Amino acid sequence: MLFWVFVFLLTRQSGLTQGHPNLLIRTSEMSCDCTINSCRTLFDIIWGCLATIFACTWVALHQNVPDPDLGYFALLMRKLRMMLVTIIAPEFVVGFATRQLVSARGISKEFNVSKTHGFFCNMGGFVSEEGHPVSKMKQLPAYIPAIQKIKTADIEDKSKGDTLSKGVAIAQGLWFVTQCLARVSQHLPLTELEVATLAFAVLSVIIRLLWLHKPLDVQQPIVAARSEIEIDPLQEEGITPPSNSVTLIERILNRIFGDYDDYHPISSTSVPSFYSIERSTENTYELVTFAVVCGVGSTFGSIHCAAWKALFPSMTEMWIWRISSVFIAVHPVLTILFTVAIRDDGIAVAVLRSFIVFGVVVYPLCRLFLIILSFTTLRSLPPSAFVDINWSNYIPHL
Repeated sequence: MLFWVFVFLLTRQSGLTQGHPNLLIRTSEMSCDCTINSCRTLFDIIWGCLATIFACTWVALHQNVPDPDLGYFALLMRKLRMMLVTIIAPEFVVGFATRQLVSARGISKEFNVSKTHGFFCNMGGFVSEEGHPVSKMKQLPAYIPAIQKIKTADIEDKSKGDTLSKGVAIAQGLWFVTQCLARVSQHLPLTELEVATLAFAVLSVIIRLLWLHKPLDVQQPIVAARSEIEIDPLQEEGITPPSNSVTLIERILNRIFGDYDDYHPISSTSVPSFYSIERSTENTYELVTFAVVCGVGSTFGSIHCAAWKALFPSMTEMWIWRISSVFIAVHPVLTILFTVAIRDDGIAVAVLRSFIVFGVVVYPLCRLFLIILSFTTLRSLPPSAFVDINWSNYIPHL
C-alpha cells in the first residue's frame, strides 16, 4: 500500500510540474544559484545514479559456486553476463532468489540444518568426493550426515560479505529511495534516469533481503563425504542427453521457472548460474516463484510510470517511455489473471503460452527503450532539476 502511495505522489508531482501554468512559472524560477542555494551538476546526477545501479546489479549479485577450473577472465565474464540479465530483467533475478530461498527453507526444515546450509546446497557449495555437486533432493539423504557436521561459521567464512556489509548495502539502496522522497516532498523534479535508478534500488533491497543468508562470491566448494550406508542414487541412473527439439523460447521459459531437467550433477563439476534445487513435493514452489516474478515485474514497471507526466525533450520520447512502462507494468498482471482464469483447456493453454512468449520477446525491447531514454533525456533538463535537496528542512541546524 505504501508503495502505491509513493508512486501516486511521484506521478502527482510530475503532473503538477507539467500541467499548470502557475507551477511552470514557479518551476522555472526555481533555478540553481550556487551562491544562494545548494545545487548539483549533471555529472552529480549521472554519477550518483550509475553508482547506485552498479551497487544494485554487480555488488548485490550472489552467484552460485562456479566451476573450480574457471580462470579470472571466465569468472569476470560470468558475472558480467549475470549483471546484464539483472539490468535487462531484474525481476528474473528476484524470481531466482525467491526459488533459492523457498528451497533453502525447505531443506533447513526437512534435514534440520541452517538456512545457510540450505542456500549452500542450492548454489552447488557441497560436492561429493568425486567433485560432483550435491544438488538434487534425492542426493541429500546420502550426504546429509556429513553436511550436518559442517558448521555454519565454516560456510560463512567462505563468504566475501557478512550480515553487516549486506545491511550497509541495503541501507545504500534505502538512502537513494529517501533522496527521491525528499525531492518529491520539496517539489523538485526527478530525472528519468533517477526514476529508473529508483526502480533498481527498490528491487535491490528485495534481492538482498531474499539472499540475506546466502554466502557471497564463494569460489571453492566444500567436500561432503557420502555416508557408507547410503549410495548416491544418481550414480545408478543413466544420463539422458538434453533434447535438441527444445526451442530457444522454451529454454528461456524453463530457466525463468527454474526447470533444469537437462542438468545432471554426476556429469558436472558445478551447477548452472541460475540453478536452485527443485522441491517437487511442494506445489507452492512454482506458484510462489511465478507470483513473485509477475509481482516484482509489475512493480518495476509501475515505478517507471511515475515519470508519466515528466518533461521530455520530444513527444516521441514521451510516448515511447509511457508505452514501455505500461507494458512492463501491465503484462505481468495480465499473465497472472489469465493463468488463474485458464484451466485445462488445450486451446486456452496455448493462448496463454503464446501470450507469455510475446512478453518474453517484447519485454527486453521495452527495457532497452527505457534504458536508452534514461540517458538521452538528460540533454534537456529543467533548471529545477539541478536544485539539490535542502536537508535543513528535516534536520535542523544542518
